[in-house]
Amino acid sequence: MDAPGEFWYISNMDSAQGRGQIENFNLFGEAAELPDVVHCETIEARSILHNWEFKPHRHARLHQVLLVDAGGGTARVETQTLSLRPGAVLNVPTGCVHGFVFHEKTQGWVVTLSSELLDEVLRADEGLRPILARPALADADAGLRRVVSQIFEEYAARDFARAQMLRALSSQLLGQVARALHRLDDSDAALPDAPLRARFERLLEETFRQHWSVSDYARALSVSPTHLSRVLRQATGLPASRAIEDRVLREARRQLFYTNLSIAEIAYLLGYNDPAYFSRVFARATGMAPSAFRARVDRA
Repeated sequence: MDAPGEFWYISNMDSAQGRGQIENFNLFGEAAELPDVVHCETIEARSILHNWEFKPHRHARLHQVLLVDAGGGTARVETQTLSLRPGAVLNVPTGCVHGFVFHEKTQGWVVTLSSELLDEVLRADEGLRPILARPALADADAGLRRVVSQIFEEYAARDFARAQMLRALSSQLLGQVARALHRLDDSDAALPDAPLRARFERLLEETFRQHWSVSDYARALSVSPTHLSRVLRQATGLPASRAIEDRVLREARRQLFYTNLSIAEIAYLLGYNDPAYFSRVFARATGMAPSAFRARVDRA
C-alpha cells in the first residue's frame, strides 16, 4: 500500500480555502502525471488520518469507485445525501462534488481511475459513459466485489504485465458499475443539465483535434456560450474553455505515455500546425515540456 499521506493535495493554482469555494483535489498530484494505471487504498487507511470525515471536494481528472464492506456512514454527493451501507458501491464521476462521514472502523475499498484510462477503455458508441457520468449508490453483486478484489491483488503484487492486467480489470470494473447503475430506476439518476453535459462530452470526443472554440460547441448544441460554461463549471469546477483544453492535453499525455511518436508527430496528430506552439501550450498547462514529461514517465 502506498504511503497514505502523499497523494492528497490541492490541484487549484489559487487555493480556495477560506473563501467558501469547493476545492479540487488530485490524488496523483499535478507534478507527476499518470504515475500508475490506477490507485487503490482501503477506506480505513485514509479515513483514520482525517478523523473519518472528508469535507466536500471534487477531483478534476479522476473517477472513483467506493465499495463498502463493513460499517458505513453518510455520503454527500452533489445535492444528494446518501446512506452508505455494507455491500453498497458508490460511483463518483470526474468533477462530482462529494464528501463523507464514515462510522469509525468502517471497512471497504476505493479504486481511483484517471480520465486518461477512461478514455482508453470506454468506447463512445457503447453507452457506458452517460451512465458512469452520474453519481449514484447501488448494490454490489458478487461479480463487482470479485473484480475489486482482483484489482487490489494485482495492484499490490507488482508482477510482470501488471499494467495490462490493471487496465483490463479496470475495464471490467467500469462495466460492472455501469451494469449496477443501469438497474437503478432512471428517475433516480438525472442531475440538472446532465444531458447537456453528456452531449457536450460526446461532441468534444469527436472534435477536440479540430480546436473548436466555446462558441463553436455552444452553436452546435443550440445553447449560449455562457450557459454551456455555467453548466460545465457547476459540474466540474471548470469553464468550457478549460474542458476543451484539458481534453487535448489528456490526449497529449496519453500519446507521450503510451506511444513512441515524436513530439512533432503528436502535435500534428492533435491538430497543431506548429510543434513548437504545441510544446509551449503543453508546458504552460503542465509545468514541463513534452520531452521532460516523457523522460519522467520513462524513469518511472
